[in-house]
Parts: sequence; structure tokens; C-alpha cells
Amino acid sequence: MKNQLPAGMMTLLEEVKTTFQQDIKVQTLFEHCFSNTYETTLKKRKDGSTFVITGDIPAMWLRDSAAQVRPYLMVAETEPEIADMIEGVLYSQFSYINHDPYANAFNEEPNGQRYHEDATEMTPLIWERKYEIDSLCYPIQLAYLFWKSTGRTSHFNDRFQQAVQKIIATWKIEQNHEEQSLYWFERDQCPPSDTLTRDGKGSLVTYTGMTWSGFRPSDDACQYGYLIPANMFAVVALKQLAEIAEEVLKDSQLAKESTELAEEIDRGIQTFGIVQHREYGPMYAYETDGLGNYNIMDDANVPSLLSLPYLGYCSPDDPIYLNTRKFILSKENPYYYEGIAAKGIGSPHTPPRFIWHIALAIQGMTAVSNQEKAEILAQFKRTDAGANLMHEGFHVDAPEKFTRPWFSWANSMFSEFLLTLCNRYVKGSALSKWKEE
Repeated sequence: MKNQLPAGMMTLLEEVKTTFQQDIKVQTLFEHCFSNTYETTLKKRKDGSTFVITGDIPAMWLRDSAAQVRPYLMVAETEPEIADMIEGVLYSQFSYINHDPYANAFNEEPNGQRYHEDATEMTPLIWERKYEIDSLCYPIQLAYLFWKSTGRTSHFNDRFQQAVQKIIATWKIEQNHEEQSLYWFERDQCPPSDTLTRDGKGSLVTYTGMTWSGFRPSDDACQYGYLIPANMFAVVALKQLAEIAEEVLKDSQLAKESTELAEEIDRGIQTFGIVQHREYGPMYAYETDGLGNYNIMDDANVPSLLSLPYLGYCSPDDPIYLNTRKFILSKENPYYYEGIAAKGIGSPHTPPRFIWHIALAIQGMTAVSNQEKAEILAQFKRTDAGANLMHEGFHVDAPEKFTRPWFSWANSMFSEFLLTLCNRYVKGSALSKWKEE
């Protein structure tokens, strides 16, 4: 297996072996997880683009594909083959956004395949059209980190510039979802989490400055339309876009528009997104509607409240984040579970008492203490069900019970977490900046 990997990937495999000389299990986990995305999910196409399946589903999610290749940015610094592959991913992502900024997952070709026959505006290229803010954030952040990692700017082309204009326009429309949005989504014969209420418009919201989302990064419907962590990710992405506009594109109008929208959304977060918890004090809510209703929880999928320092919205020692983190990692969070084998954050997307390897990776990468990081690593080692790969969710008492045996996003998140333990970080990422400070 290893002989087929590019030299830059082999170098990181050797670094992990050196750092964890006495831990064969860690070496084996990393070897399998780090190579998994590269060996099983990527397809280079004739036009220079790269198509990325999630693993066990033959479609390309904008979110998942960005997260799947993110650890490879460390290899792309010195390995042109990997850099070309990631630039190909960006080619695909921004082409898809130009096709439809409301869709979350796409087919390799316009073959009409889809997850379900939903009531929304579908095309043959779209696999699923659940509108999620993070689907538009992830490609911007990947483009930004790719620039920082490789120095390349060729991906900031007409395709990119057209797509980011569509993203900004979409987020502005969805700031006034009730009055301006034409998006709707309905699915029949499904759980309530797979469709939107009110004839596909979702639960009622009022203007807050934040931008509306139909669905969470879990692909589950939002209970209330303003998904706080996704709005926080949008603030980060817009600031990164402003930097690209200023330093690379020399487009002062795009920089101004991005900055102003980021400020509007952030004011909405700070005004409507903070609640007073009886035990933990001021903390961030997961969702709100601007009408006084709040959903107090966190979900394993990223963007999550736990992931805010990882995304770059705040520092790991931010007081409100720390209050929120204490809540998230307590039984006050309805999706936090503790069991015989593990403890951590799950999701309404998976059964009760199932926690996610993605959430464990985020907890480890945002932890301040080495003890917490070590505890997270120990949990990874005993919850892979002997497969040397990560899964979506697994039972906290019986890790051999798990969902999705082939889930590339989880493998990549574990890989990035382990590389941080080797003092390896994606250039330009929030984690690298916190480390420098």
C-alpha cells in the first residue's frame, strides 16, 4: 500500500512512526486513515478537475470533499501531484456552486441520479439539494488554505470569482429568508429531519443580520433557521475572502462587500446567538429564529460550536467559547454520551448513545491540555472496531456497533488530529496561528 503513495505522504507516515515509535496501534491507524481518502475516494478527470466521493455514497458533497483533502495540504506544500489534485477539487467545487449554490451534493456527470425525488429545483447534475451554509464556506476556506500552503493563486480565476459572487448574493438573500428567498425543499415519506416545514420554507424566522440555513452539516433540517456555528463559519470564510480580494485579486469592491457582510452576520450572532445558562453563564446557542426561541445543543458534525477555534472564529481560551465548551461536554448537551468504551458528542442523525469520531478529533484539536489530547487519542485507539479506520457514529459501550464503515471525512479528521500531536498544522489555519502564539 505505502509504495503507491506520493513521497510527501510517505514522509508524514515516517514522521508519525518516529513520534509514536512505541505505539504500533497509532502507527497502523494513521497509515490506514491517512491514505484512505487518496486511495479510495479521488478521481482525476480529463478537464483537470477532481471528483471526490464521500466513501460509501457515489456523490460529491461540497463540505465533505473539502474536509477529506484538508490534511493533504501539508503534503501539497512540497508535492506538486497532491497540489494539482487539491486544485482539481476546488475546480469541481466552484463549478458546482456556479451550477446551483443551494445544492449540497453533486453527481460526477449530469446523469440524473439522486438521493430522493424531492420537491425542489433539481437538475441532472444534482444528487441532493439541501441548502446548508457550510457547503459554501468550506470551498472558500479550502481555497484560502491552498493559497497559504502552496503559494498558488491560479485557482482564483473567473470560475472562483463568479462563484463567490453567487455565495455572497445567496447569503444576502437568506438574511431576509421570509421576504426574498425562493428556495424550498420538501421530501415525502421520510423522518421530519429530512424535510422542511411550512411548504418547504422551514420554521418562521425574522431578520437578525445572520443568514438562514435550511439544513445542518449533518444534512438534518434546522429546528430554527439561524444555525449559529454555520453563521460563524460564514464570518470566517468572508474574512478570508476579503484577504484574497485585497492581496491577490486587487478587488477592493469584493473586499469591502465581504467585510461588510461578515460584520452584519457577526453582529447578528453576538446580538441573537448568546444565551444565559443557569450553570455555565453566557454561552452560544446552536440555533435561533430571532423570535426568542433557542435550540441549546451541539452536534458532532462540523461546523459545530465545539469547532469554533478550529474554524477560526475565536481563540481556544475565549470566555464565551469556554462556557459553551463546558456545556457541550456535559450531560446538559442532549447529544453528549458517556459509556464504557468512550465519551463524546453524537448527533440526532445517528442513534442515541452513538458518538462520532469527527467530534472526538475536533475535541482533541481544540483542547488546551495535553491530558485531554492524550485521552482523546486513547479513545480513538479502542473504538475503531479493529478496522484501523474511523466511522461515522459508534456506540459508547460497544464500538463494534457503528455506522458507515467507509466514511472518508472521519478518517481525514483523525489524521489531522494525529498530525497536530506531531506539531504539524495546515499553513494559514487557525490551529497553526494559535500554535504560533
